[in-house]
Amino acid sequence: MKTLLIVRHAKSSWSHPEFSDFDRPLNRRGNNDAPMMGGIIREQGVKPDLIVSSPAKRAITTAKFIAGALGYDSSKISEDHDIYGSGPKYILKLLSQLDDSLDTVMIVGHNPDLTYVSSLLCQEEFSNVPTCGVVCIDFDFDKWEKIITKSGDLRFFDYPKNSKVRNQGASGLYNK
Repeated sequence: MKTLLIVRHAKSSWSHPEFSDFDRPLNRRGNNDAPMMGGIIREQGVKPDLIVSSPAKRAITTAKFIAGALGYDSSKISEDHDIYGSGPKYILKLLSQLDDSLDTVMIVGHNPDLTYVSSLLCQEEFSNVPTCGVVCIDFDFDKWEKIITKSGDLRFFDYPKNSKVRNQGASGLYNK
């Protein structure tokens, strides 16, 4: 079995218009949400063998916060520049070429690509994966090259606002 965690970067700051899109940092909410979502992933019992992130500042910072919450060595995060702006076909190609010794992989990137890939790979339709949203998909095969449309089963989908509601006493985690 293979497991894929698809993580959209946390909320970014727009308070520095002189920064390029690539260099935008996280805002205060993003800095709080990313470690919280790492904790949610940990609570779900999922630990990646590999984290691959866009090197855009907001994505790699999100990946490092989540890695810290999971006890994953952040120096082992793989940065792939093409996750930033190359589109969903590139992400699917990247996934299909992963080393089969890796059972659980996390990819951290950007919308709209991650929402599209999430909908494409499992039976659920996602209209939007919110900032710092996490989609966890299980695949009933042992080779990443077998990833095809609708081949996965959604294990869980969560995001910061949903988690905050749940932590205040309401049920909200979409968990299969």
